[in-house]
Amino acid sequence: MLVKDQMTPNPICGHPATPVAEAQKLMQENNIRHLPILDEDNKLVGLITQRSLMQAVPDDLSQFSPFVVNYILAKLQAQNIMVRDVVTIDPDTTIEEAARIIADKKIGCLPVMQDEELVGIISDSDLFSIMMELLGARRAGVRMTVLQPDRAGEVARLTRTIDEQGGYLSVFVTYPTSDPDTWASVVKVTNVPEETLVEKVSGMPDVEVQDVRKV
Repeated sequence: MLVKDQMTPNPICGHPATPVAEAQKLMQENNIRHLPILDEDNKLVGLITQRSLMQAVPDDLSQFSPFVVNYILAKLQAQNIMVRDVVTIDPDTTIEEAARIIADKKIGCLPVMQDEELVGIISDSDLFSIMMELLGARRAGVRMTVLQPDRAGEVARLTRTIDEQGGYLSVFVTYPTSDPDTWASVVKVTNVPEETLVEKVSGMPDVEVQDVRKV
């Protein structure tokens, strides 16, 4: 799965001279949290975020009337509050690399650039939705967490056991545990009674069923 498969193409954008009040309205009306800012040559020069909007009004303005605050906001432009050091990404980057960058840099989105042109944007919300799909959050079945030795053939052994019961495997995700010799696998299975699935998987050598529930 690549960024280009999950990004929002042709995102809504603003310009450096866009009034802050207008940018805020644009973001609210379109239910977006990030507004790329393009110059007259359609080059990405900044990014307005919800945080930059919140920081647009200094704390010491709270003593003034709403009329004064609105007057000051009307004078502010996108170029006055936008984030200029924008981290970007290529559309052919993998989703996991995009997630790593967002997590490591503690940012909310990545504008997607191709040949110096903005072609899309991918956000932490997009990555959260992808995680839900990978874990089958909207698909019914028996969800089981299994602890397995970290060695070759263990995944095949588990899937073969499920297949032998006629089970349909709709989700399979593995991740390391605190024990370097043990990995956990999360599976979601249909077409097999929960009791049968637990019995057969529990009977596998060196395997422990950590959690099971019907969802």
